[in-house]
Amino acid sequence: MTAPSLFQRLFGTPAPPPAVKRRAPRPKVLHPTHTGIKHIFEHEYRELRPRAPMPHFDIRFKRFTSLNTTIRLREGTLHVCLSDLLESAPSDVHTAIAHILIAKLYRKDIAPAHASRYRRFTTSAEITKQAEHIRQTRGRKRISSAQGRYYDLDEVFEVLNQRFFHGLMARPTLTWSTQHARRMLGHYDAAHNTIVVSKVFDRADTPRAAVEYLLYHEMLHLKHPVKVKGGRRCVHSREFQADERLFPELAEAKAYLKRL
Repeated sequence: MTAPSLFQRLFGTPAPPPAVKRRAPRPKVLHPTHTGIKHIFEHEYRELRPRAPMPHFDIRFKRFTSLNTTIRLREGTLHVCLSDLLESAPSDVHTAIAHILIAKLYRKDIAPAHASRYRRFTTSAEITKQAEHIRQTRGRKRISSAQGRYYDLDEVFEVLNQRFFHGLMARPTLTWSTQHARRMLGHYDAAHNTIVVSKVFDRADTPRAAVEYLLYHEMLHLKHPVKVKGGRRCVHSREFQADERLFPELAEAKAYLKRL
């Protein structure tokens, strides 16, 4: 047993524990990157609107599934949301983003130099690869079914594969869209290796040539991936267009699509 302390001998009770000094909470400090980009946005705002009062900027990086950038004015505050892929971008890219977003919001002309800088950055091989990776890992593709009510996309794919590609093209995921979309008739999603055709064509009165052409067009995107030339994305290259003209019912199919 330990000997009683002087306090216990005098008062018969244990000594109270020593008072613990509590540290005052540290003030919240903005990340250096966030602080720097806020100054950039304020500078570009002043350049575009020299006489307007300076608003408060609320700038956040978020885990988007693509290189999204948004800006909204609410109660005197400009709320800016940027993809976290842009957080480590060079300062001149942040400047270009700030200029473009503020110019669009207030309907100002976008300086070609800023537009070009941002385009070169987003179309670079490294950023394109990163953007595709986050689409694969964060995005979810809504898959319906290749088997429609009137057309089976798997069957149409196999016919086109034999007819135009010697049966050598690996089949991606094929699906009808979940909505009867009329603006996006079809698209190839490279991140998920999926071809989607609008459900609006899965009807008894749709000519087979129209369905075949839509699917053939998207299959050509597998054969001719998007290229970047001079900072611009080339979606339909000359080689792509030359192969597209090989489709015998091209004029018939396009005429039908125009009537929709």
